[in-house]
Amino acid sequence: MKISACVICLNEEQNIGRCLESLGWCDEIIVVDSGSTDRTQEIARKHTDQVFEQEWLGYAGQKEFCWGKASNDWIFWVDSDEAVTQELKSEIEARFATGDLPAGFETPRMVWYLGRWIRHGDWYPDRKLRLFKLSKSKIVSPLIHERVEVDGAVERFKNALEHYTYDDVAHHIRTSNTFTSLVARDMFGRGKKFKWLDLLFRPGWKFFRMYFLKAGFLDGFAGFASAAVSAFSNCEKYLKLRELERCADKKA
Repeated sequence: MKISACVICLNEEQNIGRCLESLGWCDEIIVVDSGSTDRTQEIARKHTDQVFEQEWLGYAGQKEFCWGKASNDWIFWVDSDEAVTQELKSEIEARFATGDLPAGFETPRMVWYLGRWIRHGDWYPDRKLRLFKLSKSKIVSPLIHERVEVDGAVERFKNALEHYTYDDVAHHIRTSNTFTSLVARDMFGRGKKFKWLDLLFRPGWKFFRMYFLKAGFLDGFAGFASAAVSAFSNCEKYLKLRELERCADKKA
């Protein structure tokens, strides 16, 4: 049973080499780039001859385009800022050697943030369905948080993907700003109404849950920063939802 590793990317020269090197054991690697202006494609071609350029189709559309290039039914979806550990590779190979496989596998992710691995809070284990049979899967694609669903059983791996997600706090906040705009639009589109109680209490609860209840304090300053920016992001999305409502009222 062969595995096709599939990666989509844009301007990821800092991460793409590490990602693709960690996938060298797969039977093929497919990279779909959406117009990088840095060395992403050059680096990718050192690891695979299947590098394609495709104008951005949205997260779901881009991934479906990439998966459509695969010659195998088993797809290993890995983000360009992630890497497969030797332990996860060995676990996958051992499980595939037994046969009688389910429709898909979830794997935990471990985030590298501000110079350390985050092992608490909301960021771990953060399990995602990443290895699945294409013939038994479909992608569910709301405005945000697109995901794969499979028709059949799903098992969990113990070992994690490494996720090199943010360069620093400034990068985290910039990404949060983009993400919360999408979240607010999604909420507005679904008819979610702004409530002052959400704005006043949910950000604080987010911080308390991540930092105290989920032991983020054990991750030191990085744990505090991740909880603080996440709380700020929670505040942002409700402010942006209110802004969308006000704009809609003025147009009406």
